[in-house]
Amino acid sequence: MISLKNITLRRGTKVLLDQVSTTINPGESVGLVGRNGAGKSSLFALLNGSISEDGGDFFIPPQWRMAQVAQHMPETDESATQFVLDGDTRLAELNAQLAAAEASGDGMEIAQAYVDLADAGAHDAESRAQALILGLGFKVSELDHPVNSFSGGWRMRLQLARALMAPSDLLLLDEPTNHLDLDALVWLEAWLKRYSGTMIVISHDREFLDAITNVTLQIQGGQINRYGGNYSRFEELRAQQLELQAASFAKQQEKMAHLQKFIDRFKAKASKAKQAQSRVKQLERMEKIGPVLAEAEFTFEFKEPANLPNPMLAISDAAFGYKDEDGNETTILRGVNRSVLAGQRIGILGANGQGKSTLVKTIAREMGALAGTVTEGKGLNIGYFAQQELDVLRPSENPLEHMIRLARELGAAAPAASREQDLRNWLGTFNFSGDMVKQAVGSMSGGEKARLVLAMIVWQRPNLLLLDEPTNHLDLATREALAMALNDFDGTVMLVSHDRHLLRAVCEDFWMVGRGVVGPFDGDLDDYQRYLLDESKRLREEARKADQQASSAPAVQAAAEVVPEVPVAPVAKAPEAPKTEAPTDTAADPKEARRLAAAARQQLAEKSKPFKKELEQIDKKLPQLNTQRSTLEAKLATPGLAGADIVEAGKQLSNVNGEIDQLEERWLELSEQIEALSAEA
Repeated sequence: MISLKNITLRRGTKVLLDQVSTTINPGESVGLVGRNGAGKSSLFALLNGSISEDGGDFFIPPQWRMAQVAQHMPETDESATQFVLDGDTRLAELNAQLAAAEASGDGMEIAQAYVDLADAGAHDAESRAQALILGLGFKVSELDHPVNSFSGGWRMRLQLARALMAPSDLLLLDEPTNHLDLDALVWLEAWLKRYSGTMIVISHDREFLDAITNVTLQIQGGQINRYGGNYSRFEELRAQQLELQAASFAKQQEKMAHLQKFIDRFKAKASKAKQAQSRVKQLERMEKIGPVLAEAEFTFEFKEPANLPNPMLAISDAAFGYKDEDGNETTILRGVNRSVLAGQRIGILGANGQGKSTLVKTIAREMGALAGTVTEGKGLNIGYFAQQELDVLRPSENPLEHMIRLARELGAAAPAASREQDLRNWLGTFNFSGDMVKQAVGSMSGGEKARLVLAMIVWQRPNLLLLDEPTNHLDLATREALAMALNDFDGTVMLVSHDRHLLRAVCEDFWMVGRGVVGPFDGDLDDYQRYLLDESKRLREEARKADQQASSAPAVQAAAEVVPEVPVAPVAKAPEAPKTEAPTDTAADPKEARRLAAAARQQLAEKSKPFKKELEQIDKKLPQLNTQRSTLEAKLATPGLAGADIVEAGKQLSNVNGEIDQLEERWLELSEQIEALSAEA
């Protein structure tokens, strides 16, 4: 287990952890929570060996393998599959050992390398890597794309997949959901639930923490408090603890006041001096209970919009997409007919890459509709929070300069007082107080930048809020404040988010964007989560079939070599049965019905005959190959076998294993063909 005893951690002059003691047991899934700057990432740095403790004793089992997401942006021309595959350092090490053994001609080393590679899962490593990539939202066509061809957010997804690929006993995840859409998040959640090692996660997504953790460690005031249970359970226990502490503190204060009153009254009287002195000692010995120091909560509110057009906008027979530099159009969404009413709370759902951001950008006037009309209500004032909005901020300017520039750009259209003091006061409501209003934005955290963007949007008093992943850099307290502010907002909200708690708290209606269309989604988020898992399964199945089709030629050839006299049927699609027109009075003529049924059975038997014959040939061949494999494995285990014999036996074993895999795959394909024919009949 991981043990911390009286650990002290400092960053500069600031004490982050002050003589902290706690343990993390093998197999526990731990949520690490606390305000930004509390010391969560520093604790991770201690665990991974990046920094050392300033005091106390820290122990982690030396044999544990550790995996975590690298924070640097990968720069490589490797394919996405190879980049993730390289995350399995054990496989890379064994492949290097095999290459060295083959170069030296050491038969024993070669044989051992083959055995070790089999134990390490080399036979399905590539398919496991691709499953991770597809699960995190990539398309099948992108599996072989170079890493450098992807944008920053997608490269970080590849870093996450690479960390998951690595065999580990301890998995450290620092905000793993930041660059994920909801479909990828749901997939990741399901994957982490199956992880068997010890896991420590930093996240500001409460539903994600609820789903995957069973222990919560809270860092507060330089201390670590351990709670059994997920985040929701932690909140319950924490509230009970604070309530109990408040009651105990009040009771103790009352008792102390009573003792002090007696001391003050009788300390000067000789007859009561002994009793007074006794109470002084009692007061000094009393272990003081600290008061409940409530952390300052961040709150803000949207100002009432100047007007509320109804409908806000109407979309008629529209096509949304984009144009390239040559003016060529790519349509992503067709036949869009939707209206947005005043006061609606719309959550926009859809699997990754289906067009959610395209829809939002078109409504936000960032892109034009390719066809149809988008009619805006009179006085529509859009507040748009885009995922890349933080990149638009000017790093060298401070928050006050951003607000002053915004006020100047709006001029007379500015909806609120724009004197410098007014703008300072406004920034103060978003926790930019004191010297922070003059701090360069480039030195701020992602959460602080997101708060500044929110401050700028809210100040303009929009009546339609378009929010595309607004919570990516926000901590739990700020997310809660945003949810409360959106619930009190009088205007309309359209929200794209992977934060299910925010979607549940804010949205009343849902739109589904998928397969080229936009329509209502009648279920709730639990229904949508099931849909995403089914969709992910469908995409993986498509990838598997595509992979089978790509490799079917060698598989079919191998099968043909085993049974050359049997014609090989096409793998991709079963032969279509010719349609037989039955007479309309079949039900009235049992004899004719029986004749037709017999004919159908005969037809099915004829069509499935070559498949069944090939299955029989494979069933005969597989036991022979398995016997051959057992013989070769026994030969390799024979002591004193010559090096050349070991090399030859290893090659033969590799060939036999490959042939068995191909025939087993072909056996499954043939079985599916026969089942498909039976279903058609």
